[in-house]
Amino acid sequence: METQKQRIRRLREKAMKLPLQPGVYIMRDAYGHIIYIGKAKALKNRVSQYFGSDKNHHEKVRRMVSNVEDFEYILTDSEFEALVLECSLIKQHTPKYNILLKDDKGYHYIRITREAWPKISPAKQKLEDGAEYIGPYVSAWATRESVEEALRIFKLPDCSRVFPRDIGKERPCLQFFIGQCCAPCAGKVSQEEYAEFCREAEAFLRGGGKTNLQELSREMEEAAENLEFEKAARLRDRIAALKKITAKQKVVALKYPEQDMIALAQVGGTSCFEVFRFSGGRLYDRETFLLGEIGDTAQARMEFLERYYSMREHVPPRICLDGEAAEMPLLSQWLSSKAGRKVTLFLPQRGEQAQLVEMCRSNAAEHVAQAVGRTGREAAALNELARLLGMEVPPRRIEAYDISHLAGGENVAGMVVFVDGRPAKQEYRKFQIKTVSGADDYASMREVLQRRLQEYKKSLETKEAEKPESEKTGFACLPDLILLDGGKGQVSAVRPVLEEAEVDIPLFGMVKDDKHRTRAIAQEGGEISISSTRSAFTLVSAIQEEVHRFAIGYHRQLRKKNVLGSSLQEIPGIGPARAKALLRYFRTVSSIRDAQVEELEKAPGMNRPVALAVYRFYHPEQASGECEEKEITEKDGGVSPLG
Repeated sequence: METQKQRIRRLREKAMKLPLQPGVYIMRDAYGHIIYIGKAKALKNRVSQYFGSDKNHHEKVRRMVSNVEDFEYILTDSEFEALVLECSLIKQHTPKYNILLKDDKGYHYIRITREAWPKISPAKQKLEDGAEYIGPYVSAWATRESVEEALRIFKLPDCSRVFPRDIGKERPCLQFFIGQCCAPCAGKVSQEEYAEFCREAEAFLRGGGKTNLQELSREMEEAAENLEFEKAARLRDRIAALKKITAKQKVVALKYPEQDMIALAQVGGTSCFEVFRFSGGRLYDRETFLLGEIGDTAQARMEFLERYYSMREHVPPRICLDGEAAEMPLLSQWLSSKAGRKVTLFLPQRGEQAQLVEMCRSNAAEHVAQAVGRTGREAAALNELARLLGMEVPPRRIEAYDISHLAGGENVAGMVVFVDGRPAKQEYRKFQIKTVSGADDYASMREVLQRRLQEYKKSLETKEAEKPESEKTGFACLPDLILLDGGKGQVSAVRPVLEEAEVDIPLFGMVKDDKHRTRAIAQEGGEISISSTRSAFTLVSAIQEEVHRFAIGYHRQLRKKNVLGSSLQEIPGIGPARAKALLRYFRTVSSIRDAQVEELEKAPGMNRPVALAVYRFYHPEQASGECEEKEITEKDGGVSPLG
């Protein structure tokens, strides 16, 4: 049976025979199923990369390659033709390792029941149930938003209670007490008034806010003239609500009336693409796509754009991205060909456009955070930190190190670990510095990182190495990012350690100001300032404070133990080894002081003369005199600890 190494060698030999021409390659598994389809400008160069060293491969690519049994290819005349063919084949075969999007763009409706107490709700399809349907609409999000706005403005219920059956059976819900519902369930409104509210809501949904505002203003004036002040006040409140909604929509008025905004957020092995669609200067649709691990973000953006606009008939003239996509000129050419006009891919850096992209990214972060059980702030912080440090993928595991000593004494280090933005305390580690004497923080930090990486290499020889990267723990798992408590000097001192160990891990320092607060992130070329208003600043500050707390806590613990140990060494017959053994056995000095001679004698490395000496040290008033000591000495044939 062919081993994995033999299979990779066979596939690499086959790949090296491919021509240096554009085309599409098709990966198949042992069952002949297509698991990945890609395109290449030069097939030989691209395909052979899969079957070379996997050090630079993302986990997703490693898994895909481990399942490839064979591949085939199709030559094309140009890279553009290869892109068109790739899109067509992916749509046809839906391979497992390509980015695949579920197209839920059916038609959507607004359903209004025709009964004494009507109900308004969004609907996915039109049924023959006697209800009135407004639509169809393409956007499910816009349909839901419109219904929610209408219910909120006209204070209509969105609960499952049925009227008149449930009137008076229960007290009103919270919506009534915050002014969002007219509470027909509690008899707060008559059937005629309720039906009128529904008619007004339907007119709003059919005609839009502007038409409804004019009609409501006219009705309010008539009510005031007829001295119907209660009705006029109710209409006034609705007009105010409508104006608020209109003002809210004007916030997203754009210089470019038609465009899409696309942003990506990741936490761990989960990612999310968010799409905001604008038309007429207003946000009219939004879509969310939760995906698994995507690997290289630039490549993932390209694949997403291909899949997304393959599902859409309409392509806007302008598409704003939150980061670079692979082969953007080629993508722009393909999108322009599909749209029949020029389509521009744009990366906004400042102004209103950048703010909208950031809003899109924040929404993506919120969705991915909910999917993995994190908060939106945590997800946003990790994504922002990755952009700040120039990392392709947000770091899942962050390790931070700090040195602590007192004038070079009790020199120790602490390592804290943050996983997906949260401290993983079971992964924390303590180091006693062994090879450095005195206050040399650079040398101490070098020793700590050397020992940490040595432990990683040892783990490669254990069963832990066979586990997937996501399941490894402790020293067997390399971090995605290393942060040192210190400036660029610390970074420069530690960089050779990583190079010697042949590991490629982003390495930065955490710089404090005069008040011992986080000020910037250090790299060998200088510093990266962090605004105190950004979520990345909060995360880095939390990491720096935690590693400092952990390191100094260990230093104090060790110093206290050494002080206690040195006090024990004042007793004749007690050296460093016996002092350490006593503390380990009794835990505290007070326990040693309270112990009887027989208990002290049972401790590791102790005998009766030394146990008696310890007892007499702490209980001089209870000493039994020279006779007892002499008797013990002659009996044991030993030397008196006092003599």
